Amino acid sequence: MESAQLIDQIRHYNPDLDSAIVENAYNYAKKMHEGQTRASGEPYYTHPVEVAGILADMKMDTGTIITAILHDTLEDTSATYEDLSKQFGKEVADLVNGVSKLTRIESQTVEGKQAENFRKLLLAMSEDIRVLLVKLADRLHNMRTLDAISKPEKRRRIALETLEVYVPLAERIGIHQIKVELEDLAFQVLNPEARESIGNRLSFLRKEGTGLVHTIITELEKLLSKNGITAEVTGREKTGYSIWKKMQRKNVAFEQLSDIMAFRIVVENIEECYHALGLIHSTYPSVPGRFKDYISTPKPNGYRSIHTTVMGPERQRIEIQIRTWGMHKEADLGVAAHWAYKDGKMPSLKDVKKYRWLRELLDILEQEQKPEDFWENTKLELFQDQVYVFTPKGDLIELPSGATPIDFAYGIHSAVGDKCVGAKINGRIAPLNSKLSNGDQVEIITAKTQNPSPTWERFVVTGKARSHIRKFIRNQQRAEYSTLGKAMLQKVFRQEGYEFTDKAVAGVLDHYKLPEIDDIYANVGSGIFNARDVFRTIFPGHKTELAKRPSSDMDKAVLVKPLSGSDAPMPIKGLIPGMAVHFARCCHPLPGDRIVGIVTTGKGVTIHTIDCETLETFADTPERWLDVSWGTGPDSPESHVGRIEVVIQNEPGTLGTLTTVIGKSGGNITNLKITNRSTDFWEMMLDVYVHDTKHLNNIIAALRATPCIASVERARGRR
Repeated sequence: MESAQLIDQIRHYNPDLDSAIVENAYNYAKKMHEGQTRASGEPYYTHPVEVAGILADMKMDTGTIITAILHDTLEDTSATYEDLSKQFGKEVADLVNGVSKLTRIESQTVEGKQAENFRKLLLAMSEDIRVLLVKLADRLHNMRTLDAISKPEKRRRIALETLEVYVPLAERIGIHQIKVELEDLAFQVLNPEARESIGNRLSFLRKEGTGLVHTIITELEKLLSKNGITAEVTGREKTGYSIWKKMQRKNVAFEQLSDIMAFRIVVENIEECYHALGLIHSTYPSVPGRFKDYISTPKPNGYRSIHTTVMGPERQRIEIQIRTWGMHKEADLGVAAHWAYKDGKMPSLKDVKKYRWLRELLDILEQEQKPEDFWENTKLELFQDQVYVFTPKGDLIELPSGATPIDFAYGIHSAVGDKCVGAKINGRIAPLNSKLSNGDQVEIITAKTQNPSPTWERFVVTGKARSHIRKFIRNQQRAEYSTLGKAMLQKVFRQEGYEFTDKAVAGVLDHYKLPEIDDIYANVGSGIFNARDVFRTIFPGHKTELAKRPSSDMDKAVLVKPLSGSDAPMPIKGLIPGMAVHFARCCHPLPGDRIVGIVTTGKGVTIHTIDCETLETFADTPERWLDVSWGTGPDSPESHVGRIEVVIQNEPGTLGTLTTVIGKSGGNITNLKITNRSTDFWEMMLDVYVHDTKHLNNIIAALRATPCIASVERARGRR
């Protein structure tokens, strides 16, 4: 496409166009991309001009068109942001800069990198959603010319990414025409046989049913005209990819699908939409469960229309869509319809209610620390069907299919989710893990003392809920570690005859390169820092005094007999000979674990792992804590109990494989408890005799390498 063709295309809908700026952008891109070629051998500048042509077909504003022409200059040429800003204005420079951040997303195959690019994509969208429009048009032209890429695996990767990232985003902002073409082009690469088969079948039905389609359209037009409604009635064939998806979802053959054709009625106003609906339902029997009113309850992307299925003319089961002309335009262009030349004004994203989903994704950005977590949670937000539920006041809340009252609570406000203690669904108390259905009225019961439960993460489906729960757990763990670490330091100070003060600890912040005292306490509590090492850093001169101290009974290893397993005693340093000692059943400490002793009146000393959750019970009584460690030598025990949590596939032979792997790794199962069963997976707790933590870790590694075992973790702090 030459510049004159592009200018003519834009002038067709924008007669006031200043052609000079388009000509300047065209010449600038051609000059900057000089010498660069595409995989097809064509000059590279032809690609951005074709992208601009796609956007001109959508009647986009001039700023978007110019951005498309220049969208690769920052990434692939010597052009700078300052150059673009000077020649084409700050608005265009900002848009090009936003697009340039995303141009490598298709080449990223590592999940973490892909997630990080996806994060940038959404951040760019938050500033100006036209960045996404350019990127979608860019991807569409790349898909149209995908045959020029010689490597089949690269074509498949790009096609798969198109289906997983760009098609859902195009659907989310309602650009139906781009979504459909991207789906078809990706389908052609990923499953050419299925596409060809469905295409041939559709072609046959098209020839067979030409007369029938005409008959149905004529009869509907007569019905509407007779009752004073002026409407355009058309027949629309469903796409090959949508037919294939339905066949997969419902596990049916092509011949069993009854709604391959859909008929669209476009009228002047909303009143006529419902008038037409009433006429159709009073004339033809409706199919139960096939009526959806997206006018009163629009989809999250703003799509509005009435869908119904009836036994229509000629006793044929047909799907009918009823909408106004304005709805019809938005159905094809979605958010892009707001940039049509008719008003030339750009809506503020913050003021458009339909983009609440985007604001929620940006809220997830603030909660998540790892790109992989963000990617997981945004996929939850983007790739699910919706349910529509109501607050007690009648406000509508949109949630993904399978959402629970916890998701609903966080959908209202994060503070409501954090304080949720119960829920009423349609006036009746219901469990917090209940799945919501369309039309449910949900009331959330809150309490000031409530905090998010870690168990909620198992059943919530929205990314917003999951990210808030994870953030609370992280903060709660930090607070617990901080309290524990401070108590451990206080004890060391007291043992060495020093008065403990926060000021003394603050003096070593620079040494550890940490900003706050709580960071030191949390690192001590979590076991990253040793309490005595921190003390010695605060009082370096004290090292010599400690070295001169004579060895005491506390420095010698005391042999302790385990409660179960081998009769061989275990050597532990830090205990006074003669103490009654036993090992905690909540965490099953093993040689190699970092351990701590807790003095219990009437019971002696209980040995816990340093990260045992039970230790939080003793955070306020640091005087009961003993610094202990494993001794070494020929008297080390031969076997001890280690506890692991395992999730296995519910298939024949899986349990046998599990026990065989443990046996071959030198472990011996002493107890097995199934904690949860589902159709596909079993969760269980196993106690295994092992030599030490290294032995247990070897067993865990062997289990993780076994295909039929979904996950393996060491159990921590559970009885």
